[in-house]
Amino acid sequence: MKIVIIGAGIAGCAAYLELRKHLPTSSEDHEIIIYEAYSTDLHVTAEERQQKQESNTHSSTLLVGGGLGIAANGLNVLRRLDEDLLKNVVRSGYAASTFNMKSKNGWSLVSMDATGHTSSEKQRMHMVAASRHSLWQALRSRIPDEHIINKRISEVIASPDGKNVIHFVDGSPSVEADLVIGADGVRSTAKRAIFPEFKEDPYPPNYEGLVGVGGFIPSADVKGLVEDGSMNFIFGGNGFFGYFFSESATSAPNRDSPYYVSEPGDSLAWWSTYEIDECPDRKTLDMADVTRQLRERHSHWKDPVVQKIIQSLKVDSMYPTWTVPPLPTWERDGVVLVGDAAHALPPSSGQGSSQALEDVEAFALLLSHHLHQNDSRKKMMTSNNLKGVIRRTASQYMALRKPRVTEILKHAQQTQSKKRDMGVVQEYSMYTFLKIMGEYNPVNSVQ
Repeated sequence: MKIVIIGAGIAGCAAYLELRKHLPTSSEDHEIIIYEAYSTDLHVTAEERQQKQESNTHSSTLLVGGGLGIAANGLNVLRRLDEDLLKNVVRSGYAASTFNMKSKNGWSLVSMDATGHTSSEKQRMHMVAASRHSLWQALRSRIPDEHIINKRISEVIASPDGKNVIHFVDGSPSVEADLVIGADGVRSTAKRAIFPEFKEDPYPPNYEGLVGVGGFIPSADVKGLVEDGSMNFIFGGNGFFGYFFSESATSAPNRDSPYYVSEPGDSLAWWSTYEIDECPDRKTLDMADVTRQLRERHSHWKDPVVQKIIQSLKVDSMYPTWTVPPLPTWERDGVVLVGDAAHALPPSSGQGSSQALEDVEAFALLLSHHLHQNDSRKKMMTSNNLKGVIRRTASQYMALRKPRVTEILKHAQQTQSKKRDMGVVQEYSMYTFLKIMGEYNPVNSVQ
């Protein structure tokens, strides 16, 4: 089978590794190639790669500036894929066991358990806070360089009978594939193949009216002010602020295990999310002015860590929140969407990367199952048989994944609304709600 994956970000790299692990028969029987518009050279620094992106304000598959949380469900996908991979990811981040929610006035509102587990586990995994780049790098390092081709896709054509066709921007010869996996983010080119009857994208990405900025400060600057193993969320009527240790101490004996809270390392990560009606334009963005406005926005907030951060912060990039409207289908004739291409969740979900990892694991396992079934029935693998196998796989994949993602999106939208500008009554109603939630649900498990 020839498989083309479009996009070498987190979802695309994970899809490659899951397929290599689970597809039946030897690896020589399956050709898997990733096409990616940007360089994936592991020797290029994160800063150099970001400078080559099209925009500092628009997401792309390899955008390196952001941080993310990998919940227990996502970590378990990594564990099942490769124990050493899980250790590498955890080692490059920081395991957090507690979510602390506070008001801008310094009031503690609720503390939540940031761990999750399955019924078969004796221990509970903590949430791991990591940079997007470190998770991507751990996945990318396990893929042979020759299996990633730097080319920009211009069009994907889904064929109901024969092979699917991929065309390139540079006019080079098109390629054919039995299966095309679109892991190319919110501006997915592969998605257009799902809805060929429309001249324009009928489900374009949506700017949510929120932007995020963030950075790092030395953890020594806030010594004694941040609880070990905590992720801290501060809500106010004019935005949101968060901070967490971004790494474990190099001497910590269990720094590669998601089951332990380690001594913090040298860096504390922070981010602020707030409302802007129009998506910022990179060409006119004045980062010095963004920094000044951020200081003004949080100048009266009582949290001592917030005050420490805004004294020395320097903002380099801005990350707007983009989502994709719910799609009626993620598949057409052997073109299948995963991750943000199928369901870009807002950052408030805390599940973006974890859901992408669940997507690719589920699809790979289902495809493997149906291929095994075909083999057990001793059917010759004709083009039509293979098309049928892929369609059955995609149908079960969507039936399994769409309800879960829809439920996560619903909760994420509720949380996201708390980061927007609001009046005084609305602000204090939010504090009351969070306080009550903490009293009635003192321990909340993140699954």
